[in-house]
Amino acid sequence: MDEIKEDVRRAVVLDRFLTEEGIATAGTFEEAYGKARGLLDRVAPGEQPAEKEGVDAAGGDDERMKWFSSWFKDKADLEDSVLHLLSWRLSGSRSCFLGDANSLLLPVSFFTEALLSIREAFPEITRFTIYGRTRSAAKKKTGELEAFARAGLHRIHFGIESGSDRVLIFMRKGETANEHIEACRKTRDSGLSPSVYVMPGLGGAAWSDEHALETARVLSLARPEFVRLRTLEIFPKTGLSEAIRTGDFVETPEEQVVREIRTIIANTDGETTIMSDSASNLLSVNGRLPHERNRMLSLIDDYLSLSRRGKLSFSLSSRLQSFMGQYGGVTPDILSALRPYLTDEGIDTERMPEEEIEKVIRLIRSKLMP
Repeated sequence: MDEIKEDVRRAVVLDRFLTEEGIATAGTFEEAYGKARGLLDRVAPGEQPAEKEGVDAAGGDDERMKWFSSWFKDKADLEDSVLHLLSWRLSGSRSCFLGDANSLLLPVSFFTEALLSIREAFPEITRFTIYGRTRSAAKKKTGELEAFARAGLHRIHFGIESGSDRVLIFMRKGETANEHIEACRKTRDSGLSPSVYVMPGLGGAAWSDEHALETARVLSLARPEFVRLRTLEIFPKTGLSEAIRTGDFVETPEEQVVREIRTIIANTDGETTIMSDSASNLLSVNGRLPHERNRMLSLIDDYLSLSRRGKLSFSLSSRLQSFMGQYGGVTPDILSALRPYLTDEGIDTERMPEEEIEKVIRLIRSKLMP
């Protein structure tokens, strides 16, 4: 608790400093970031960024892991802290997400004290959100979850991933479809908002239909407020990458992943909001069920009606836009792969062999942060 309160105290000091310097209310994001970086150069000249401890060990000799590891640090430096706080201020400063773990394991008294400390420091916050595990929520009595709500919690994000018990067992999720349903129901009955993540593609080629249909069934019974789509991306040195090597898992083709999303949207009953807010998703399918079901299905069908080359061109464009949105440009290896097909109007995919388009798509996807 002392560490939490010290974090809050330091955030207050930085926040007041940015406000006094007129940065927290400075025009656009770009203008504010520019002023913040100039201020950092003035108040902390020559400060070296924090070292990225353990990066080499994490990346090893795998190019994809080296790439992802290069974006993470074990310790934040002053610039990270200032820019993070500034981003929060410029985004409205109304919400607070607590931790990247299963916060339902915390005693309610601890959780309550932490929220009280944050609220006293930043009274403008109107929503507190955590990650939770459905098995943890399913084991709790309604009164226990109500205590979290009384403490000030508003929403719990659950990673249900799939509604198929067979898929959940294979993936060693440690939870069942029934626990997913019970957790969301208890959460909602306690006055909290359940938001869930589902993972198209997680069933692989073998269980694709079952994965999609059972996920829709669970969502219909669980009735979460939000359903967030996170298409499967397989990382090196994981159990799933080993299962691919041994033939125990066959990755779902991209078109079939889109069909899974269609199945989920078409078969989920009740009111919920579908959100495609991940760079791993090919299509940006967002809307409220059941009212916007037909519009979302129409968007998916437009993609499915494309020719094979049309689908590949669409995928290349979509993945490239996602990458540039995340990083603000392209890396030398992506640019090198595209250079022979660049024109004044853009990328001439008509001259690209299909296997070359697939190769570039895979390269881009290997660098996207899901």
